[in-house]
Amino acid sequence: MKPTILIADDDLNIRMVTQLYLEKEGFHTLIASDGKEAINLLETEKIDCAVIDLMMPNIDGWQLCKKIKSYYEIPVLMLTARAESEDVIKGFQIGTDDYVTKPFHPVELVMRVKSLLKRYRVISAGNLIYNHILIDSSSYKVQIMDEVLMLPTKQFELLYMLASHPGKIFTRDELIEKIWGLDYEGDERTVDTHIKKLRKQLKEYEDILQIVTVRGLGYKVEIHHD
Repeated sequence: MKPTILIADDDLNIRMVTQLYLEKEGFHTLIASDGKEAINLLETEKIDCAVIDLMMPNIDGWQLCKKIKSYYEIPVLMLTARAESEDVIKGFQIGTDDYVTKPFHPVELVMRVKSLLKRYRVISAGNLIYNHILIDSSSYKVQIMDEVLMLPTKQFELLYMLASHPGKIFTRDELIEKIWGLDYEGDERTVDTHIKKLRKQLKEYEDILQIVTVRGLGYKVEIHHD
């Protein structure tokens, strides 16, 4: 499945050129002419990375970036004509992952998007790829650094589900429904038991990938980037 890139910019020429180069590299793109349109697309489409202009009408790049980082686990590349250091610092403080200053070369932008997707996740043919981590659903193989782990089926499916949405909290009921199915007659302790075993398998890699208990809610995965 092609990663989908959201391009939000009020400059028609920049939207067209950026779309052309990204699609030439095999990406699927969605276009927004301002922050409001971008939010509508975020709410209705599955987006893997957002390329957004700093200065836009209705909702500007600062506001849009804050919204994305509050509700979505995707990288943000900011386009800006203002390269002042205070703007760059402010952008990183609110969660911007990278900057490109206008005017820019489209090839550089494509390379930066690819780099961001590599740092975050690229879901392709059922695989999850993060920095130093490969979770392959076709072979049920987990590779971290140079080590390959072959996990029992339910442990793998739990890890895959959690790692598909880093930072998202899954309740035990959600995990039972998604992994064991609606007809499962066991209780929530089944999830706890499998998580405990999974943590044991992943213990030496906690500085890269960690399963976190959120008290009273459930579990989430945290991916630690370099």
